[in-house]
Amino acid sequence: MSHVAYELGTQPACWERAAELAPARRAVLPQPGERTAIVGCGTSYYMAQAAAVLREEAGQGETDAFPASEFPRHRRYDRVVALTRSGTTTEVLDLLAALRDAGVPTTAVIGDPATPVMAVADELVVLDFADEQSVVQTRFATTALTLLRAHVGLHGPAAVADARTALDEPLPAELDDQGQFTFLGRGWSVGLAHEAALKMREASLSWAESYPAMEYRHGPVSISGPGTVTWSLDEAPDGLAEQVRRTGGQWVAGRLDPLAELVRVHRLALAVAARRGLDPDAPRNLTRSVILTTGEEAVR
Repeated sequence: MSHVAYELGTQPACWERAAELAPARRAVLPQPGERTAIVGCGTSYYMAQAAAVLREEAGQGETDAFPASEFPRHRRYDRVVALTRSGTTTEVLDLLAALRDAGVPTTAVIGDPATPVMAVADELVVLDFADEQSVVQTRFATTALTLLRAHVGLHGPAAVADARTALDEPLPAELDDQGQFTFLGRGWSVGLAHEAALKMREASLSWAESYPAMEYRHGPVSISGPGTVTWSLDEAPDGLAEQVRRTGGQWVAGRLDPLAELVRVHRLALAVAARRGLDPDAPRNLTRSVILTTGEEAVR
């Protein structure tokens, strides 16, 4: 069994632990009314997008999400939360150091505390039980999002139950031999859709795209046809499923909690990788963390 296959299967248990941890770490996470930014790179950025929408939906305050490299340093925030599995990503460390010098409170949600992030973040929330050996992120990302979801009161046991269903039930038939995948979301699940597409690209080298569901008709539906899959992680707009089916494309309707739907996509990415003879633990051109030295990437 690959590392990523094992790790994705442990997600329900990790979510339960994150939800239990959230009350104990409440003081170092964004407080109601604080103007907050959540940052990350790659997968962590997409989780930041989802968390930002959830926090605003919960009425907790204005919340933005940025890739760490694109953070607008001229803006003022009451707190910045960084999601970083490795604690070594250059863009995250550089931003946290700059924010520390500017006196902006920061919290890092991390998998490995014994890393340089300890020296630049004001506070840490350690999810070492969700850290991973694989390059491809699954359980750390969804566990970090569950922590933030529980913190704003929008996580419940139904999400964990749905994740177990996502692991146990067969995937929709004939997905692993399709040529192109599109993932759709609404509200907080738009970030999950972007992450679903990233997982398909990373693990299986698939052509994969993602959009807000209502935007799909505004051009992207033109690529739908035989050999394509359109997967809605959340409730779909009226009539969209029928429109996709008329093109000859396959439609997959999300019926579980959107985060559990992402777990189903994790399984699909591994199934497609296996069909293509790829090793999901060693995706092409990727490393576990991007560490930049004099303008060049160092492998870690």
